[in-house]
Amino acid sequence: MLAKTFGSAVHGVDATTITIEVNAGGNVGEGKPGYSLVGLPDSAVREGYQRIEAALKNNAQRIPRIKIIINMAPADIRKEGSFYDLPIAIGVLAATEKIPTAAIADYLLMGELSLDGSLRPIKGALPIAIQARREKFKGFILPKQNAREAAIVDDLNVYGVENIREVIDFFNGKGRLEPLSIDTREEFSYKTSAFDVDFSDVKGQENIKRSLEISAAGGHNVILIGPPGAGKTMLARRFPTILPPLNLQEALETTKIHSVAGKLPTNTSLVSVRPFRSPHHTISDGALVGGGSNPQPGEISLAHNGVLFLDELPEYKRTVLEVLRQPMEERKVSISRARISVDYPASFVLVASMNPCPCGFFNHPTRECVCGPGIVKRYLSKISGPLLDRIDLHVEVTPISYDELSADQNSEKSEEIAKRVVQARLLQIERYKELNQVYCNAQMPSRMIRELCVLNAAGALLLKTAMQKLQLSARAYDRILKVARTIADLGGCADIKIEHLSEAIQYRSLDREGWSG
Repeated sequence: MLAKTFGSAVHGVDATTITIEVNAGGNVGEGKPGYSLVGLPDSAVREGYQRIEAALKNNAQRIPRIKIIINMAPADIRKEGSFYDLPIAIGVLAATEKIPTAAIADYLLMGELSLDGSLRPIKGALPIAIQARREKFKGFILPKQNAREAAIVDDLNVYGVENIREVIDFFNGKGRLEPLSIDTREEFSYKTSAFDVDFSDVKGQENIKRSLEISAAGGHNVILIGPPGAGKTMLARRFPTILPPLNLQEALETTKIHSVAGKLPTNTSLVSVRPFRSPHHTISDGALVGGGSNPQPGEISLAHNGVLFLDELPEYKRTVLEVLRQPMEERKVSISRARISVDYPASFVLVASMNPCPCGFFNHPTRECVCGPGIVKRYLSKISGPLLDRIDLHVEVTPISYDELSADQNSEKSEEIAKRVVQARLLQIERYKELNQVYCNAQMPSRMIRELCVLNAAGALLLKTAMQKLQLSARAYDRILKVARTIADLGGCADIKIEHLSEAIQYRSLDREGWSG
């Protein structure tokens, strides 16, 4: 007898429905296996039959000793992972007349089976649920741990189950499964923006807080340069607290990526706070951008709609840093393999920090640098010019004095800074409302710079002088104008004034004379 069940394969952040055809009938030849599995399955899928056989046996179901052929279509897509156990098991039961075949046609099933029949969680439940709704399936049956994640998709019945026995009884009409219902907007609004840290924890460093406010308001990349203990990491870890909260569309995009990567916490429905990813400096280029035979998202995609923090930037391998250049420009990463090519979104704000030299005290106001001649230059040369060009704000962090550190006065809270950031972002959203995928000044296309970043005669002369003195590139020219536009937005000014431009130019510390060692 022939039966069909439906599963799904995830490629990138999208899913493709897989039809699992099971044909049961005929005698098994002596010494030959009782089943054959075709359709480009990997080892984890092939090994699943042993799990399925044990799980069914431990739930009072036996597979007859007849020939069983299982085809996973379309056959040109590689099927990877252990998540096809449930649809294959239900297909085998239907083909051997233990379940009515008509009952399973309207449902998509996914889940890994334990030997006792219990279901283990899967990756990519959200994109699979989105595809199931698109193809008008009546319901999606999956492990209970993933049910909340999938249930945020409207117009699709999502059933979380703990054991295959529940699924068998459901299709045989002996038991009921209750669909999980979640109010997506209520769930989203309930969990937004709760932080354990705050900018008010940081004493002094008002100029650094100002630069991070500009970065947050315009989505600009920033690098903090200063000696050990000056507060670079402390400031960077508080940066997400002043970013605008995620909107629902951004939350769904971010959740899809974390779902595919298997990074979504159990029983979580939405990523409602902007991600903050801080990979160690020993990370490989593949782990940063993503990769593998079946490409998975890397750290830059997991930081999508959030922050990627690279502490001690020169300690990262040069090859790792260079792979950042294209995603920082295009806000996506393309991973190509022999059989597949996938695109992952990677729209993040880069926050980097570094010491100015190996000993950490170059340009320190009170301590002497012990690095020899040329050491500082070699240290800074670990970061290429093209990468630095893509970082809009170069900010020098100086140590704070004892008086500032011991002062009782309260610093401004993140909440107050965030209000100004949100107001500036609202101006930008209105400005770019006709453009697709452009929401802030850092994403401004070059063709719009002349229109939106108009300078008066004094401003043009100042910028020309800075370009000549600092020998800035055309990309740095664009970055300065974008930062100046953001500073004007924070001040509520329609035009870029000379003070806005002057402040933007000063955030090019690594271009200034005196940083070459």
